[in-house]
Amino acid sequence: MGIFDWKHWVVILIVVVLVFGTKKLKGLGGDVGEAIKGFRKAMNDDEKPAEPVAPVPPTAAPQAPLNQPHTIDAHAQKVDEPARKD
Repeated sequence: MGIFDWKHWVVILIVVVLVFGTKKLKGLGGDVGEAIKGFRKAMNDDEKPAEPVAPVPPTAAPQAPLNQPHTIDAHAQKVDEPARKD
């Protein structure tokens, strides 16, 4: 006797069908199947060798790197605001 007894699994299955209904379970099964197919396709695509990329020819004038950091110099000052009269 334990959780692996087939009778317990039958009771759990009946309760799940009563709670969720067969239409939702059918939709859930289809969604899980599509997810597995997509996962398998992605795994097979990773195994294919990547196409070689042609090197980019150098330009005549050297350019600055695109990811060069930009800084903004600023000085914060405290501003005294006049008291509001309501």
